Amino acid sequence: MGKYLATFKYNQEGLKGLLAEGGTKRRLATEQLIQSLGGKLEAYYFTFGDDDGFAILEGPDNISAATASLIVNASGAVSVKVTVLLTPEEVDQAVKRSVTYRPPGK
Repeated sequence: MGKYLATFKYNQEGLKGLLAEGGTKRRLATEQLIQSLGGKLEAYYFTFGDDDGFAILEGPDNISAATASLIVNASGAVSVKVTVLLTPEEVDQAVKRSVTYRPPGK
């Protein structure tokens, strides 16, 4: 199972829906979406600033995360950006790999 950070921002239509339904119903809708893809909603928060909120998700694979992102963005009411999260142990594994690479222009 992978971990993902989803940041979201409502447009005017989405904000009207949020005002009508409240925050807990939006969290429930997100939880139902993630569960329908075989995942789990770990955290859901609203924020001040550039984004209106974020969620920490656990999902079976990147395809499921992409599906959720596509469905939500296609709604037109909210814009979501999904970022894959790596554990420190996964980064440890990544830095131990040997690869062949040449930077541009070198």
